[in-house]
Amino acid sequence: MATYQYRCARDGVFEVRLPMGTAAPRSSCPVCGGEAARNYCAPMLSLARRELITAIDHTEKTRDEPAVVSAVPPARGRSRGPVPTANPALRRLPRP
Repeated sequence: MATYQYRCARDGVFEVRLPMGTAAPRSSCPVCGGEAARNYCAPMLSLARRELITAIDHTEKTRDEPAVVSAVPPARGRSRGPVPTANPALRRLPRP
């Protein structure tokens, strides 16, 4: 069963569960009985990992409200030091 979303002009959005591929372009509103048009939306993602849902929510938010920055963010991470080599013969060479 798939969940389809319809929008009534008077009562707003409601959902209908039908077999996949059987949704009509219009349905009757369960509250007022008026005609409601099908509303195309993203599939239900609540079963995804929390990190994925957070990233999607952040992306949606920044689409309409981009973050404004006043300076370059500070550098984070590793300092650039010598990289250890896997070859034991190269480990004895002098390093800068």
